[in-house]
Amino acid sequence: MALLTSLFAGVSGLRNHQSMMDVIGNNISNVNTIGFKGSRVTFSDTFNQFVKAGTNPTDTSGGTNSYQIGLGTKINSIDRNWNQGTFERTGITTDLALQGDGMFVLKNNGQKFYSRAGAFVFDANGKLVSPQNGAVVQGKVASADGVIPPGNNLEDIAIDTNMKLPAIATTEIKWGGNLKSNSAITRTENVLQRGNINSSALAVGESTSDSTVKVYNIYGDSFDFVSNFEKTAADTYTYNWSVVDSTGATLDSGSIANLVFADDGTGTMKMNAASVALFDGTNNLVSIPSSEIQFTFDATIVTQNASTSTLSASADNNRIPNVVSGSVTVYDSLGSAHQVTMKYSKIGENEWTFVASVPGTSTYNGQPSIYRGQITFNPDGTLDPANISPNNPEFSFKPNGANEVIMKLDFGEGFSGVTQTSASSVISALSQDGSPASTLSNLNIDQYGNIVGIFSNGSSQTLAQIMTATFTNLNGLISTGDNMYSAYANSGEPLISTLGEETNTTVQSGALEQSNVDLSEEFTKMIVSQRGFQANARVITTADTLLQEITNLIR
Repeated sequence: MALLTSLFAGVSGLRNHQSMMDVIGNNISNVNTIGFKGSRVTFSDTFNQFVKAGTNPTDTSGGTNSYQIGLGTKINSIDRNWNQGTFERTGITTDLALQGDGMFVLKNNGQKFYSRAGAFVFDANGKLVSPQNGAVVQGKVASADGVIPPGNNLEDIAIDTNMKLPAIATTEIKWGGNLKSNSAITRTENVLQRGNINSSALAVGESTSDSTVKVYNIYGDSFDFVSNFEKTAADTYTYNWSVVDSTGATLDSGSIANLVFADDGTGTMKMNAASVALFDGTNNLVSIPSSEIQFTFDATIVTQNASTSTLSASADNNRIPNVVSGSVTVYDSLGSAHQVTMKYSKIGENEWTFVASVPGTSTYNGQPSIYRGQITFNPDGTLDPANISPNNPEFSFKPNGANEVIMKLDFGEGFSGVTQTSASSVISALSQDGSPASTLSNLNIDQYGNIVGIFSNGSSQTLAQIMTATFTNLNGLISTGDNMYSAYANSGEPLISTLGEETNTTVQSGALEQSNVDLSEEFTKMIVSQRGFQANARVITTADTLLQEITNLIR
């Protein structure tokens, strides 16, 4: 009987080491299979035959141990090794590698499968699928405005590759930057006429050539101040002036008559005291409230002699006007682009005006659209929201063929928007919320499985989100081929969640998880399996020899 037991024990050893070799062979054959998880075999002994039962110790004698002879071996388990595999970069956006315990969820013919292999492609209908069998990757598809719905209800991930985004009209412009606190006032305050009148070159009734100088209002708009001297008698002139806008229209004009030039005692012909008195702050004040222009002019230092005429004028000692500007491109409801320019001009201590405008080429009537206002700053350089005039400023214009564009002008608050400090003046638009119509040009997938569409206008929008499943017992899954698994009796129900903290899993786009099979370990196990097989084969041949000897006893 013992000979038969050893014989059958050897057979069980052969059979089980053969199964071990089968598992090793499968592992090695899948050494380059993406997402593959290697398996291992463990053995256990089978039932043991009692030769003698043990006894309990007594007061007069000791106990004895049981005698058992084992009946061979059996497979204890075949387990998968779910350790993380290494990543291989591919550069293909739809190649996805999972870092963590999660698994992709796929659906094929109404049945759900789970996989670690992330070599996906888009099919003709825009569905993200496994190229092996067409199983569709599951997740959540965003709404038209790019919002992922809550919950964990799964649906096929499908992206319309011909997707277009409609034009979005600009409704808000956010401005930022700095206005230099010690800047000079922008508005022109004084114009000085200087030079000489060539008395011999003028006859009575004739005028000198026009002198022109740029003057500015409180909004930084420029105008021409034009002046000349008209000879009315010997050594007597009338000073004529006018203010002309950019279109050539005269906004205001005036004259000061009976300006008499006389020798001042040094041989220089200058205006006499009576003529100088005519420049008394009233006659020489230009005030045009409708255009926010106000300055004085002075021509009392002009001389008259037979020398060449050298008349000229300067504003505020040739001070460069302080106009700070920035511009931004905005969009109407048709997606047409328009340039909005914002100009800032200082009018007093911590006080500035602003002017928003678009050129006539952007409006239906060909006339520029202009919006004016005023802002005030606190002593610390921050904007005072309570002193923005008008309140809640909005700039609008009517373009050709599109709806009227109405835009909120947001100057920010604190130090996050427009400020006034001693730093240099720099103003720019931080953002505007409009965009032209665009088409889908590219896709990105972030670490949380969000599929983000990149459009031709540079904007982006979330289109879908890949979901993953985790299991209480991964070894309870059964392999169905094509790198996929199905939930089974002892795997537990799948927990469907988003990538990130919920699943402790993230995804890498443009990479694939490789097989976690370790060849050096598999070759070592192969040697162990071979030696185990050889040893059990030797048990069988030795048992056969003993049986042969027994049969030879009767000869």
